[in-house]
Amino acid sequence: MKNLVTKAYSLIKKSPAETDHSKRSFMGGVVGAAGLTVAPGVMLYQTAAAKPADQPVTDEVRWGMLVNVNACTEDCTACVDACNDEHGLWPDPESMTDSQWIRKLKVTDTQTGNSKSFPVMCQHCEHPPCVDVCPTGASFKRADGIVLVNMHTCIGCRYCRMACPYKARSFVHEDLHDQLPNSPRGKGCVESCNMCVHKVDAGEGTTACAEACQKDGHQAITFGDLNDPQSEISQRLKSYGGAQIRADLGLNTGVRYQGL
Repeated sequence: MKNLVTKAYSLIKKSPAETDHSKRSFMGGVVGAAGLTVAPGVMLYQTAAAKPADQPVTDEVRWGMLVNVNACTEDCTACVDACNDEHGLWPDPESMTDSQWIRKLKVTDTQTGNSKSFPVMCQHCEHPPCVDVCPTGASFKRADGIVLVNMHTCIGCRYCRMACPYKARSFVHEDLHDQLPNSPRGKGCVESCNMCVHKVDAGEGTTACAEACQKDGHQAITFGDLNDPQSEISQRLKSYGGAQIRADLGLNTGVRYQGL
């Protein structure tokens, strides 16, 4: 299966070339955007739906996902569709640069001809390269392992996109419309899977992609606390294992793949 893991990494690419050359002003490293309206009822200070001050996140929990590649079918896009609906990532037929927070990837072992299809998103690394290269601190990792982008301080330099070995981040080129309160976005900013942080902080214990996969009958995505040995995801990892894409980089990803 090592061939498939290597093949998966080689195929993780974004399609269309980026053509938007608009620049965003850098205001001393801090965007004074408190109260900046990006859509009716949506304010930038709501970014990331962080937990209330009296309920801080803690490193006692590390959220993660396990994808059972053997249960994932090539023709199913339930996880992708659910992510788009949950975060307002509705495709624009006139755009060539729509954001992709999660995408399906198909890899084939050239020696055996065996093919696998599975979703790839931000891997929520313990040691995220995107955080290391960000000049403003806009890319950051919460104590519970969720990697996010702060829209206030993102200047659109896209260093994080170049640093991410999974090509998991998108750049917003076009004007945005019909945004959702739980997922404020911004033109000229970088964005990626936020592990449905608003659902996590609300105590729902799932993500849109995992929920949709369950409802669709595949049950290929398991979300949970990697630090809890009694959690479903930990029990599955113990029983069946879970590979990291590019484990050689030592990033200790929060997304693992069973059967890859």
